[in-house]
Amino acid sequence: MIHTLIVGAGPTGLVTAMLLAADGHRVTVVDQDPSPPADGPYGVWQKWRRPGVRQFAAAHALAPAGHSVLRRELPETVSEVVRWGGHRHNMIVGALSLLPEGMAESGDARFGTVAARRPVLEAALLAVAGRTSGITLRRGVRATRLSAEDAPGVPGGHVTGVVLDHGEHITADLVVVASGRGGFTTALPAVTTTGPEGRERGTNRGFRYYTQHFRAADGHLLGPAPWPLHHHDSVSVIVVPGDNGTWSMTLVTSGADQDLRRLAHGDIWQRTAALYPGLAPWAQGEPLGGVVAVGGIHTVRRRLVHAGRPLVTGLVTVGDAWATTNPQFGLGITLGIMQATILRDTLRATDTELVLHFDDLTERHLTPLWSGLAAWETHRQAEIAADMRGEAYHSPDPAWNQHVAGRTAALRDAGVMRALAEIGFLLTDAREAMGKPGLMARFAELAAHAPRYADGPDRRALLAATREPGRLSI
Repeated sequence: MIHTLIVGAGPTGLVTAMLLAADGHRVTVVDQDPSPPADGPYGVWQKWRRPGVRQFAAAHALAPAGHSVLRRELPETVSEVVRWGGHRHNMIVGALSLLPEGMAESGDARFGTVAARRPVLEAALLAVAGRTSGITLRRGVRATRLSAEDAPGVPGGHVTGVVLDHGEHITADLVVVASGRGGFTTALPAVTTTGPEGRERGTNRGFRYYTQHFRAADGHLLGPAPWPLHHHDSVSVIVVPGDNGTWSMTLVTSGADQDLRRLAHGDIWQRTAALYPGLAPWAQGEPLGGVVAVGGIHTVRRRLVHAGRPLVTGLVTVGDAWATTNPQFGLGITLGIMQATILRDTLRATDTELVLHFDDLTERHLTPLWSGLAAWETHRQAEIAADMRGEAYHSPDPAWNQHVAGRTAALRDAGVMRALAEIGFLLTDAREAMGKPGLMARFAELAAHAPRYADGPDRRALLAATREPGRLSI
């Protein structure tokens, strides 16, 4: 068995460490941020700061596919999240209950997950990793650069470990970069992640996320959460439950939309959230702090293989260090968990050409998902830009047009809702999900009459709601 050094103790890094330790590997995890406080979920939420994770306090969700992996591979982690106050949550039961024929079925259990705010989820995973045999956790130390030795035909050479900020050198048989959106591979100058072989960008400006967290006075949620993501004129709305009777509501705009940046102010955020009739009740709890505004989150993919040859050996990237997605679909942690299982399986299958085998499996199983999300982001940015001009956005892309039809059609038919949920939560692919008898015909029937957006304000109403009191319209 080998010694693996993981840079980054976020969810992906911790799950990777636990999966490899379960196979008998010796694992060291280093992270630059401090340990969480020892006074439970309240202290973790109120006091823990992770400067290395920009979106740490923003809304987070664990998709059912990610929950399924944890429940199967690392069941203790799910139990620990629940012990920390995590909420067992079914992603579609609330939306199904709004349909006349929306009775729950036994198979709907596949849409289950455990909901928790990111700090609480991470603290629970950290607690399990800390008592897992074979794992050494080191927090508050920063990996500043990779160390490597020459390797014939490999531009970046063979990575042999990392150097920490105080000069300590940790050697390892394999270095796994799980350090999030900032990545870490640029610490090795000979490895480029900026050329066409190393980086692809979905959009230039990305989105801005304005999140308000809430809790109920009685400690309970308002009821089954609605469909988690709704798209409207210029704005998307995300509602997800959290731990210990909390939930969040997020208003998402284009990063280029300067007129809606006043959503960062709590009173303007509340006034705007009240304009969405089906979701407004979820903005009526007790606010936990102010509005959390996060922007500059781009969709990027990095590869360490070019033209069938590794740029470096002894090094792989997982999770957001490999590829980032926009957080609207809540798939980042789940994709990281799925990639962690790919790395574990790769190590089981081969001890040579590891980088190539890992890259091949990632390209086959995960890159198509990333590419679809990146294409969606490009279209949604263009759609919002058209909304801002008072125009309707049209595209010849059939995948985008199916998405537009499905985002409101799914709310009108239980069968269509389940199929699109299977796709959206990464439980199966589109061909299998939509291949059920009669489903495509029903989808086409609904799509023919489906509105582009769910009920909500138009651009004019949004601008009026976000206008500062006393400001005159010119």
